[in-house]
Amino acid sequence: MSISNITVYMPSVLTLIGIPGLESVQCWIGIPFCAIYLIAMIGNSLLLIIIKSEGSLHEPLYIFLGMLGATDIALASSIMPKMLGIFWFNMPEIYFDSCLLQMWFIHTFQCIESGILMAMALDRYVAICYPLRHAIIFTHQLVIQIGTVVALRAAILVAPCLVLIKCRFQLYHTTVILHSYCEHMAIVKLAAANVQVNKIYGLFVAFTVAGFDLTFITLSYIQIFITVFRLPQKEARFKAFNTCIAHICVFLQFYLLAFFSFFTHRFGSHIPPYIHILFSSIYLLVPPFLNPLVYGAKTTQIRIHVVKMFCS
Repeated sequence: MSISNITVYMPSVLTLIGIPGLESVQCWIGIPFCAIYLIAMIGNSLLLIIIKSEGSLHEPLYIFLGMLGATDIALASSIMPKMLGIFWFNMPEIYFDSCLLQMWFIHTFQCIESGILMAMALDRYVAICYPLRHAIIFTHQLVIQIGTVVALRAAILVAPCLVLIKCRFQLYHTTVILHSYCEHMAIVKLAAANVQVNKIYGLFVAFTVAGFDLTFITLSYIQIFITVFRLPQKEARFKAFNTCIAHICVFLQFYLLAFFSFFTHRFGSHIPPYIHILFSSIYLLVPPFLNPLVYGAKTTQIRIHVVKMFCS
């Protein structure tokens, strides 16, 4: 129900524009996006099957890796079906409540992924700095508890973003979202009201999750490197460092893409909108695509089981 020429009261349907400025070539952009999505689904599913079926991989590191793979599948599946619907089938409409739900899923799974990376850093810290106590400390019960806390933390922190939009805003300037998926700030900018509270809370969640996790991961790896470089034998240093390479690669690509997307979205006003949208989409799709490839290439046990599976 429109109450004026410039405001809409409680819209039931929103329109996702896709990639502003590149509407004419979106059908072609969808092809590499779809290929990345399919590879991510196959790679992470294969990772989960191997970890579940091989008893020797039922260790904390690989259980966390399985959690990461499941999160990547859920994150990519939260955005790609609708995005491809926009690119290929001209289906830009989305129900308002469905848009909020997609926003909640996306940001929740992002926070879960960050928490799992922190848990994996903690596992490597204990395994390298206190190897004799690793099996005692990291029991299966503790791993499940960590996974539960990480998931609950993400869901609880992101939920108020949804509530603040639903309860605070009734009037909207437009129903057109200049994005290819429902992102928090993209929805907030539609409101014809003071959005300062929403912006502040969004920044609070981002800096709370990323700040805590990134600080913890950094401190863990500082201690790991100190311990590794104190080892007397070169072979022992190489072996200890090699167990961390895959995690370091995954953690760097996740946070570098995250910070680039975050700061260009909020402070890069001179950057064309399609650059923002492309990098936001790449940030969500590249980690699920790269994670199984990195761990498959750098983790000997997983690589052996992959080869064994295909050979048999």
